[in-house]
Amino acid sequence: MGVSGCIGVSAAIPGGAQLNSPTDLKRGEGSYQSASNLPLALPYGAKKFLRHHSSHSTSKFPISCTVKQRSFIMAVAADSTQIMEETEVESENLAIFGVDPTLKSYKDHFKYRMKRYVDQAKLIENYEGGLEEFAQGYLKFGFNKEDGSIVYQEWAPAAQEAQLIGDFNGWDGSNHRMEKNQFGVWSIRIPDSGGSPAIPHNSRVKFRFKHRNGDWADRIPAWIKYATVDPSRFAAPYDGVYWDPPLQESYKFKYPRPPKPKAPRIYEAHVGMSSSEPRINSYREFADDVLPRIKANNYNTVQLMAVMEHSYYASFGYHVTNFFAVSSRSGTPDDLKYLIDKAHSLGLRVLMDVIHSHASNNVTDGLNGFDVGQSSQESYFHAGSRGYHKLWDSRLFNYENWEVLRFLLSNLRWWLEEYRFDGFRFDGVTSMLYHHHGINMGFTGNYNEYFSEATDVDAVVYMMLANHLIYNIYPEATVIAEDVSGMPGLCRPVSEGGIGFEYRLAMAIPDKWIDYVKNKKDEEWSMNEIMLSLTNRRYTEKCVAYAESHDQAIVGDKTMAFFLMDQEMYTGMSCLMEPSPAIERGVALHKMIHFITMALGGEGYLNFMGNEFGHPEWIDFPRDGNNWSYEKCRRQWNLVDTDHLRYKFMNAFDRAMNLLDDRFSYLSSTKQLVSSANDEDKVIVFERGDLVFVFNFHPTKTYEGYKVGCDLPGRYRVALDSDAFEFGGRGRVGHDVDHFTNPEGIPGIAETNFNNRPNSFKVLSPPRTCVAYYRAEDYPEEAAKSSIGADIQVTKADQNKYDSPEQALTDENPESSLGEIMDIELNASSACNLDLSIPFPSFVHFP
Repeated sequence: MGVSGCIGVSAAIPGGAQLNSPTDLKRGEGSYQSASNLPLALPYGAKKFLRHHSSHSTSKFPISCTVKQRSFIMAVAADSTQIMEETEVESENLAIFGVDPTLKSYKDHFKYRMKRYVDQAKLIENYEGGLEEFAQGYLKFGFNKEDGSIVYQEWAPAAQEAQLIGDFNGWDGSNHRMEKNQFGVWSIRIPDSGGSPAIPHNSRVKFRFKHRNGDWADRIPAWIKYATVDPSRFAAPYDGVYWDPPLQESYKFKYPRPPKPKAPRIYEAHVGMSSSEPRINSYREFADDVLPRIKANNYNTVQLMAVMEHSYYASFGYHVTNFFAVSSRSGTPDDLKYLIDKAHSLGLRVLMDVIHSHASNNVTDGLNGFDVGQSSQESYFHAGSRGYHKLWDSRLFNYENWEVLRFLLSNLRWWLEEYRFDGFRFDGVTSMLYHHHGINMGFTGNYNEYFSEATDVDAVVYMMLANHLIYNIYPEATVIAEDVSGMPGLCRPVSEGGIGFEYRLAMAIPDKWIDYVKNKKDEEWSMNEIMLSLTNRRYTEKCVAYAESHDQAIVGDKTMAFFLMDQEMYTGMSCLMEPSPAIERGVALHKMIHFITMALGGEGYLNFMGNEFGHPEWIDFPRDGNNWSYEKCRRQWNLVDTDHLRYKFMNAFDRAMNLLDDRFSYLSSTKQLVSSANDEDKVIVFERGDLVFVFNFHPTKTYEGYKVGCDLPGRYRVALDSDAFEFGGRGRVGHDVDHFTNPEGIPGIAETNFNNRPNSFKVLSPPRTCVAYYRAEDYPEEAAKSSIGADIQVTKADQNKYDSPEQALTDENPESSLGEIMDIELNASSACNLDLSIPFPSFVHFP
């Protein structure tokens, strides 16, 4: 399959000229414009590309790319009325080549895609007034109020006739016929009646149209803001809902967006499955019950899955049917706004899982219903096999189409501005980047895999436009790409020639951990292999690391905790008995795996809801195969809230991991150095920011006086210790011990140093433990404490009094809370930065 755009053209352009090859160029203002990308002039803004796939170029890149030209790169202008300024630059000298000189070998590809991007942005500016204006399609399409009327517009060029139907006219559209203009846009204006809108708020509506074959079809409007289904009817179709609450009833945001953190610590959550009961949870319940838990565990960002309406619940929200509508299973648009506002009040930013890689194959309630066999230029999707994802059973967008660009870009702006999301996690980016969609591809890192005819340049240009738009609207946004291929430049700015994302998900890391816990004995774990898997990322392109997400727990797989402890979690998690070897190993490795992933795997961290406390089993949405059960589609919060169960230890350590980053900002530090990955000792030692980390994965060996290399001389103390009592450990590492350094070798000559470090100190390292150390001279306020946890801390007296957490829980007063036994101090204002006027759960809950 040829590179997108490497095809002959026969396109109508303003003025009536015809162009029949890629080399026919129309002279534009300050640049060449490919005539194949010129839209038709239209006052309503409903322009489109007319593209005919008549022939393929035999060269790798189109002939037009070889024309000597000076291109411009889009830059955000200070003046909000001007979306861009033109910066003259030779295409051969894109800044991305300075970041990675190896990419110069593919400069023709970068020149081509940058030209495509620049041409597209220029066309949007010329014919729509700029990218920001173009991305306000929801003010023109769908339902809008205008001069005492409701105006409804729909792009459906394949329709022969069209009507608006709904509760307001008894589902009889004979008196509400729509008119079609020359560009396939249907419209109708319905005057208010008696001072009230003719279509009542919260009433059902649909778009009825006639096919070329004479059949009529009812579809949900593409730009609908809300859609519902009759819960009393099994497999009932969804209905579009006209959502326009009276001003006095609509939700008003009360809190500003929180400032952007140095590094995102992300809590991935699914609202529907967040209840402890076997049912679908609501936005408001999630806001009131789950958000305080997230904040108490020191996360700074929530990533919401399954927000966009999807008719099939078991799709996990990834088969979207209505792109501008919130999932009605969990409530109304105002309920979602309440959730986001509540998060902001807690200092939590909210990201949205946005699915622009594909759309549901559903006909009756999704965008696919507008496809009645027309050509790609008249559809949201590609025609034929190119428009169908064979593994996902879903439709694939035609990113070259003018109206598809308007729809998707407007969708991003809608969620940012209407709901005040703080950014996005783009799903399925690998599928978008390549014509093969990553199917049966094992990416090796060879650059030929990324820059060839397999690259879908139409999709790349869309993502460049999308990222430029997002940061233009909200410069503090966070945008993450789910890409498994490792595309170079994916997370470099558009102005450099990159695609513009800020982070990519480090998707290889959880695969490595699952492979280890499933297939390797502890003695077979390679420290070098673990280290390389965690550090294998592109320089200057940031990653969000995670040990497990929702993907790893889908039915057929298990959560990390269940892989480690399996059936023993049903009977062996009580603190009122000694842990079995499997439980002790599982809890220890759960802490270590998540902590080393966070500390070494990226510049951000992600955890899926419930995994912070070792949620058992797996996720299974209600479906025919499980008799439509919700039993495995919920979160068992009672496990972590029950004081005598060991889940609380993993939860406490998760909380402390995040607090450690709050205090020392190691995630955002560019200093990362692994000084030792010793396969014989099963120990990994590394520095990140101002901290020194020691991970001992050996199942049995305790190392006394283990020598650890470091950068700066001084006095080192424990910042965080997985073996502490409050984390279910044995309390073997002293927190009041000063570790003084010794110089190693000749300063400045690495080969004379210890593990290439100029200084060293010695530590006690028990088996299956991890400890982070800080230099006391740099943090005198921390040195006054015995360890990181002023809010989660075991006193020295308790360590002396009890030999184990089991003894503490059974001694004299087994009914005592963990806080009473272990002298836990909760300091919300300093440790969690919570507004003390907002109630939140204490560290311990009782069922």
